[in-house]
Amino acid sequence: MASTERAAKTNGNGHHSKSQDLLTRERREVRKLATLVEIGRILSDTGSLRTAFAATLETLGRHHGLLRSFVMLLDDESEKIRIEATYGLNQDSAHRVTYRVGEGVIGRVVQSGKPVVVPQTSREPLLLNRLRDHAENTTRKEISFICVPIVIGGKPVGVVGADRVYKEERDYDRTTKFLSVIAAMMAQAIKVRQAFEADKKLLVDENTYLKQELRQRYDFSHIVGNSNPMRMVYDQVTQVARTNTTALLRGESGTGKEMVAHAIHYNSLRASKPFVKISCAALPNTLIESELFGYEKGAFTGAQSRKKGRFELADGGTLFLDEIGDLDVSTQVKLLRVLQEREFERLGGMDTIKVNVRLIVATNKDLEEAIRRSQFREDLYYRLNVFTIFMPPLRERKPDILLLAEHFVEKFEREHGKNIKRISTPAIDMLTSYHWPGNVRELENVIERAVLVCESNVIRGHHLPPSLQTAEGSDTLTRLSLASAMEAYERDLIQDALKTSRGNRAKAAKLLDSTERIIGYKVKKYAIKCDRFRA
Repeated sequence: MASTERAAKTNGNGHHSKSQDLLTRERREVRKLATLVEIGRILSDTGSLRTAFAATLETLGRHHGLLRSFVMLLDDESEKIRIEATYGLNQDSAHRVTYRVGEGVIGRVVQSGKPVVVPQTSREPLLLNRLRDHAENTTRKEISFICVPIVIGGKPVGVVGADRVYKEERDYDRTTKFLSVIAAMMAQAIKVRQAFEADKKLLVDENTYLKQELRQRYDFSHIVGNSNPMRMVYDQVTQVARTNTTALLRGESGTGKEMVAHAIHYNSLRASKPFVKISCAALPNTLIESELFGYEKGAFTGAQSRKKGRFELADGGTLFLDEIGDLDVSTQVKLLRVLQEREFERLGGMDTIKVNVRLIVATNKDLEEAIRRSQFREDLYYRLNVFTIFMPPLRERKPDILLLAEHFVEKFEREHGKNIKRISTPAIDMLTSYHWPGNVRELENVIERAVLVCESNVIRGHHLPPSLQTAEGSDTLTRLSLASAMEAYERDLIQDALKTSRGNRAKAAKLLDSTERIIGYKVKKYAIKCDRFRA
C-alpha cells in the first residue's frame, strides 16, 4: 500500500514537472513573438537604419538576456565588414573594429552565408574576439557566441552577432533560428532602404538635370533674335534678373513674354527655387482667388482638404502671373496686400501666412486704359510697374524672322522625323513680308505646318498656309491660270539656283540643266536681281 502511494506521488510529480516545462516553453515562445512584433514596428517606423538596428539589439538584450550584440555590414567599396550598431559595447571604440571577408568567425559567416555557433568561446581558436575588448559589462563566466548572416538576394551583406552566458542545456539551434529571423527582418529593412535611396538619388539626379536643362533652355543664348529691339530686351533682363524687383512684361500676345519670365528666374539668385506660373485669363473669377491663395478644408462646397495656393508653392522662388490685366478687381485688392505686406490668409482660414516671393507679371492689354475704365486698380498698377520690359512685336524685328524660322525648322524636323535642308528664297520673302499679327507663336505654328506638309528637303512657298499666299507676299494672283502657276514655279526654281550659286548665272544654269542664255532671259523676264544673292 505504501509502495503504491509512493508510485502515485512520483507519477504526480513527473506530470507536474512536464506541465511546468510546457508552460515555460510556451511563455518563451510568446515572449519571442512579442519581441518580433516590437522589432517589426521599430524597423518600419524608424527612419535611420543605424538607430533602428540599435533599438532592435537593445530590445533583444532586454527581453532575451543577451550580454552583448552587434550588427556589422559589408562595405562594398573597401570590402571590409564594419560595425553598424551595438548593444553592451562601447559604441565609439567599437566602430573602429573591422574584419575582412573570410577573417575569423565573423568574416567566415559573411563569406559562407551560414550561421556559426561557438558554445564555449574560450575553446575556439578562430574567434578573434576583437569586440570583446570594447565590452561595457564583463564577466568571468564562460560565454557562448552566435553569429548569423544578413542575406539579400542570396548574397551575405552583414552579420548579427550575440554573446550569451554558456549553459550546457541551452538549445542553441532554437536561438540561432530566432536570430536568423531577426537578421531576415533586418535584411528586408536594408533592402527597402537601398531601394528608397536609389529612388531618391534618381529623383535628385533627374531634378538636377531638369533644372540644369531649364537653366540652359532659358539662358539668353537660347533666346533667338539679335535685332536691336531684342538686344534692348536682353539688357533689361540682365539688369532685373539679379534683383528681387517686381517685373512687368508688356507686349502683344505671342511675343515671348513667358520665355523672358523664365529667363529672369533662371538667371537670378532664386534659380534653384520653384518657378510657379498661372494664367489669370484661364480661370474664372470664382476660382482664381483659391488658386492664388489656397483654401482650408470646408471653406466652400467641395473643399474636402486643405490646398496650398500658388503664392505658398512659390515661396522662396518666383511667381509668374500671366494676363494680369484679366484679374478681377476683388482679387486685385488681395494681390495688392500680398505685394505690400508679403502675407495673406487662405480662403476660409484665420492663420496669416508669410511668403518670400519674387513676382513677375505679364499682360497684352493697355493697363492705362483699363485704369481709366475702372477695370484695373491704379495703386496696384504702380506697385507692379516697377521695372517694365516691352516685348517688341515680330513685325518690328524683321531681321529675326529668318533666324526664328530656321530655329523652328530644326525643332520640328527632329520632332516629326523629317530632313529639311533649307527654306527656299521665295518662301523666305513670303515670311519676311507678312505682318504676323500672332507674332512668334504664329510663326512657330506656320513652320510646324510647313515641315509636316513638306515631302522634299526644301520648304517652298506652296508649303506655307493660305494666309501667307497673297499677291504681295508670293508674287502670285488670287486666281492662277496654268501659265501663271508654271511661271511662279519656274521663278522659284531659278531663285533657288541663283541662291545656291551665289548669283552666278552659269552655275545656276548648270544646276537646272539649262543654258546661261536661257537663264539670262528668264532673269530679265521675271526681274530677278542677281546681286542680292552675291552677298
